[in-house]
Amino acid sequence: MEEENVLELLQRYRRDRHILLNYILSGSLIKKVVLPPGAISLDDVDIDQVSVDYVLNCTKKGETLDLSEAIRLYHDSLDYPATSNIGPEKEFFLVTNPESSGSPPSRAPPSIPVATSSCIVSNVSQPESFEPPHDQELTVDDIDDFEDDEEEEEVDSLRNSRRQPSDVGDISPRLPLFATGITDDDLRETAYEILVASAGASGGLIVPSKEKKKEKKSKLMRKLRHSKNESIISESMDIRTRQGLLNALVGRVGKRMDHLLIPLELLCCVSKTEFSDKKAFLRWQKRQLNMLEEGLINHPVVGFGESGRKANEFRNLLKKIEESESLPPSAAELQRTECLRSVREIAMSLAERPARGDLTGEVCHWADGYPLNVRLYEKMLSSVFDILDEGKLTQEVEEILEFLKSTWRTLGITETIHDTCYAWVLFRQDFFILKVYVVLAMDLLSINCLTCVYFVKIKFIITGEQKLLQFLIHHLRRIPLKEQRGPQERLHLKSLCCSVESEDAWQNFTFFKSFLFPIQKWADKKLADYHLHFSEGPSMMSEIVTVSMLTRRILLEENEQGPSMMSEIVTVSMLTRRILLEENEQVTDSLDQDQIEIYISNSLKNAFARITHATDVKSDTAHEHVLASLAEETKRLLKKDSNMFAPILSQWHPKAAVFSASLLHKFYGNKLRPFLDCAEHLTEDVVSVFPVADSLEQYVMSVIASALGEDGLDDYCRKRLALYQGWEPISPQQRHGSSIVEVYRIIEETVDQFFALKVPMSVGELNSLCRGLDNTFQIYTQGVTEKLVNKEDLIPPEPVLTRYRKEIGIKAFVKKEVTEIRLIDEKKSYQINSLTTIKLCVRLNTLHYAITQLNKLEDSIQERWTRKKPENFVIRRSMNEKSISFKVNQKNAFDGSRKDINAAIDRICEFSGTKIIFWDLREPFIENLYKHNVPQARLEVLIDAFDVVLNQLCDVIVEPLRDRIVTGLLQASLDGLLRVILDGGPSRIFLTSDAKFIEDDLEILKEFFISGGDGLPRGTVENLVARVRPVITLLSYETRVLIDDLKDVSQGGRSKFGADSKTLLRILCHRSDSEASQFLKKQFKIPKSSS
Repeated sequence: MEEENVLELLQRYRRDRHILLNYILSGSLIKKVVLPPGAISLDDVDIDQVSVDYVLNCTKKGETLDLSEAIRLYHDSLDYPATSNIGPEKEFFLVTNPESSGSPPSRAPPSIPVATSSCIVSNVSQPESFEPPHDQELTVDDIDDFEDDEEEEEVDSLRNSRRQPSDVGDISPRLPLFATGITDDDLRETAYEILVASAGASGGLIVPSKEKKKEKKSKLMRKLRHSKNESIISESMDIRTRQGLLNALVGRVGKRMDHLLIPLELLCCVSKTEFSDKKAFLRWQKRQLNMLEEGLINHPVVGFGESGRKANEFRNLLKKIEESESLPPSAAELQRTECLRSVREIAMSLAERPARGDLTGEVCHWADGYPLNVRLYEKMLSSVFDILDEGKLTQEVEEILEFLKSTWRTLGITETIHDTCYAWVLFRQDFFILKVYVVLAMDLLSINCLTCVYFVKIKFIITGEQKLLQFLIHHLRRIPLKEQRGPQERLHLKSLCCSVESEDAWQNFTFFKSFLFPIQKWADKKLADYHLHFSEGPSMMSEIVTVSMLTRRILLEENEQGPSMMSEIVTVSMLTRRILLEENEQVTDSLDQDQIEIYISNSLKNAFARITHATDVKSDTAHEHVLASLAEETKRLLKKDSNMFAPILSQWHPKAAVFSASLLHKFYGNKLRPFLDCAEHLTEDVVSVFPVADSLEQYVMSVIASALGEDGLDDYCRKRLALYQGWEPISPQQRHGSSIVEVYRIIEETVDQFFALKVPMSVGELNSLCRGLDNTFQIYTQGVTEKLVNKEDLIPPEPVLTRYRKEIGIKAFVKKEVTEIRLIDEKKSYQINSLTTIKLCVRLNTLHYAITQLNKLEDSIQERWTRKKPENFVIRRSMNEKSISFKVNQKNAFDGSRKDINAAIDRICEFSGTKIIFWDLREPFIENLYKHNVPQARLEVLIDAFDVVLNQLCDVIVEPLRDRIVTGLLQASLDGLLRVILDGGPSRIFLTSDAKFIEDDLEILKEFFISGGDGLPRGTVENLVARVRPVITLLSYETRVLIDDLKDVSQGGRSKFGADSKTLLRILCHRSDSEASQFLKKQFKIPKSSS
């Protein structure tokens, strides 16, 4: 990987050297240019063989530039070993082989005197010296503008980071090197040839002509010209390529240009006479042969079926073509022609084999093998950047991208592959562009004369183009997740994998991992210490976080440990959906929240370590205690984090500020705790540390409260407990929940820490402790009951009152009843169903455990307070009185908690009974009891269901709460019976004779709950049942008696039976009697059941 990066750096340098020389030669800087023999234009000159020093010297002096002399000087310079003066003085590097260079010099070279002149010194300051400092080791990346002396510290920081060997390797796709040694320039030139072929296939290819004018070029060719400039394609190569492809189509009617095997056709149709020299032809030919080998043998889209026999034969033919150049001209041409003919036979059979369902001859498979295809497409995508400002997209970017789609079939590119490659190109261009600056400097190597040279500085810089980052995010979001892809695309992407050699061993990389893993690794490195990297401001931090989260989601699916990871994702998805149903708010994916917490933890840990170190360094000269200074610095760090970074991180983690504040509170607490353990008296240090530590804690709480909103801190604590609590019993013996155990553990730790303090305390501090603990229990109790829905959500709405109609069809009644049913939304239904009987019992057991442990807690606090020695207190006056005062008040210290816990127990008991009767047993009890005919739908059919429910309750509930929850069930059962009698709807019709059956059912229900003395006390049951008996008695009276009684009550009189008008009216509405129906119609306008 390191070798690849060095090679890439050299290729970038060569390309930028091209740009510099082309700019100088094509502009007005040169007075006159003399071309070498045989060259018609600058396009015929190999820029690589031109001496840059000679060109710059001619430019400076305004002399005529003789390119023949420039080429000669370049070749002459190759006879001497190249050295580098970057680094320590005693080190130099040779490009040549040391073994062939003879023995090293026996003595050191003499020092070179440096002559200074006033005019030079006035223009060049000391930091601008060309001689590197003795104590610094500079690299190419460390060179900066001469005016940047004020950024020396930043450069040092960058130098230290760049010395890490992994930095350069991190920002490169995880793709293997090509076996044939193909370079980036080779890929660019081949990519351009594919673009030309695609233009020809779409009718956009112009017949090559050296005399064509710019204004006559088509819009398509302007796009090609832009790509050509970006890829450093000479005009002569452009002409050769287009002319060669046109010649290849001669006699091939109906053949598309992009269906050609381009390297082979160019080898056959382009003559060596079209090149300015033999060296250029050999380099061009070598590239074409390498492309054939890479595309058809090394990275074929369709594998070989003949054990590689054709591959070996093909390689031998390619080798013979290269060797033919060393033969005499006649023999060389003959051997080359015969080898090309044989190559065509093998190559076409390989390239035209069907793949991915295409038809024979439809696509020529020579450049669509992985990873050759994505490397070629990556070079094409580079053409979207402005040639003059590589940090910006060109204005024709949309047209270029649309045109590049014409190459997708040739390269085997899909929409997903395009978005991934384009995202990578945008990322690389945005953050690691190799810039070349030409700076005019003074030559200090001569004593007698002043010479001006152009000093070329190359440096990796961050462009800071936020717009490019937004484009990157846009294309990352366009990459579909696995479930969004079609089955064919999933199989195709799964097949795109490669092995890359690392320091330890070979690693397998999928397509997404090859391109997105470097992006994610880079983003992780930045965000792991965002306090350092974004210390001056969070510019682009939001975009970088988004990039990290998007790449991470995609790469999670590509993890080789698929089953376990996917099961985790499914589990998280289900939990997220559950929370969304329970909470009416937007919840961020928990995996993203975990990653954000990792970023916060790592960055705050590093930032806190830095301020701790800085505080320790300043402690010798500071006049305050080191912990006091650290508290102030920690508060300043938290303020910066909550104001600058938390708003960004909260987009992915709603509680980012809370997490940061809690973490810093913990970090400082770890430093403060040893100090507190040793503090026995109110020393000067204690007095200086305690106030600032308290100020820090108050600020931490204010940050948390501000982030959570009004009453948010209490809600946050309750939700944290809810996440910790699943409301399952700890064990068959310990049938309470685990959260209350955790609460008491925290409380005990708090009490222990309180009494472990050796500083003076008074009763006031103890009372504050008790108030805080009491408030904690109240908040916890609210959290236990806050998920209970309203009672109205459990009980169905009362049906509309109707009167009896003789011979009415039952179907009409049923239809009317169904239309009156209120639908419960999915969220509310899920909440109710999640409140199972067992979980409700565990909640009750938990509250009972909480209230029983309060007495032990009070006794423990009283005992430990009594053991406190009087000498540990500064306030000694009336100590005995204050202690007595606490003893008197200790029994009511937690009265608020006891009151809330008992109220919560009553509420849950009532809720449990109502849920069982009106929700769990709604169908057999509320909907079907006494339906249509009382004798055929008696209560005794429900006894088995009641027995199952009671057994379930008694198995889980603790003994002290058994009667309370069973009483709640009995109350709900009686409410359900009254509901059936008085508001049963049109399907309930009662006769006077039915009263006896219902009375018997009430006795059955009463004896069931008494259970022969093992259940509820008989007196308790009789008191509860008493409120139902009068209603059942009303059912036994004749209709006329009930009508007369209702008339008396309606006129302000009193009922003979002690009933109200509402009860009497409902009894008559459910009476199967024509007299009652006529009365209700005349007096109350109540409609018939069928209406």
